[in-house]
Amino acid sequence: MGMNVNLTPQLEELVRAKVASGLYTSASEVVREALRLMDEQDRLRAAKLEQLRDDVRQGLNSGPSTAWNAEEVKREGRARRARKVA
Repeated sequence: MGMNVNLTPQLEELVRAKVASGLYTSASEVVREALRLMDEQDRLRAAKLEQLRDDVRQGLNSGPSTAWNAEEVKREGRARRARKVA
């Protein structure tokens, strides 16, 4: 399947530079690689989003929240650190 694509001058120069570098043998190869990378990024983004949704579901299903005192948490953390250092 053939396809014509219009690129901005900057993108066209980028494609030419990639071919000139010897890493790619043609503009089509550069575009195919770019599309493969875009597809991979899309899949990674979707996986991260699904993980985030799963984390939110787990949090919502973990039960009611409990109150906490920031100063108490800091005090406990500092005491734990002091025990490790000693």
